[in-house]
Amino acid sequence: MMDNMLLAEDRLAIMDVLVRYATGIDQRNWPLFRTCFTDDFTAEYDGFGTWTSGDEITQVMIGAHEQVGATMHRMSNMAIEPTATGAKSRTYVDAVLMPLEAGGPTSQATGYYDDTHVKTEAGWKIASRKFTFVRFRQAIDPPSPFAS
Repeated sequence: MMDNMLLAEDRLAIMDVLVRYATGIDQRNWPLFRTCFTDDFTAEYDGFGTWTSGDEITQVMIGAHEQVGATMHRMSNMAIEPTATGAKSRTYVDAVLMPLEAGGPTSQATGYYDDTHVKTEAGWKIASRKFTFVRFRQAIDPPSPFAS
């Protein structure tokens, strides 16, 4: 980083961290998920809680996602800006959480992440996050016409 500017490769690397976060959750690849955060990561998730380390947020997400079936976290509108110590971003998230058992409710949560990012020896990581809930919806979906 020079003169508080982000190079194109920095922006792409930060976007990669954000997508890796979603991929780690959706694939239940918790080692991959953990790579997104600094050790001293802090988080505030609207209505869910606050956490103070990369290990802690990983354990919380493992437990939370044991309670649901397949998930799909879509990340979009990644607005990334340089800061004096790294970067900040706002990213929209639209998460669909399928039921663990057939016939259960499908949940959809939408909101946005305000993150701070730092460049480490291992690449860009999320140092802090505030998640703001915008909408939550739950419904029983009709059976799929494609189910066998």
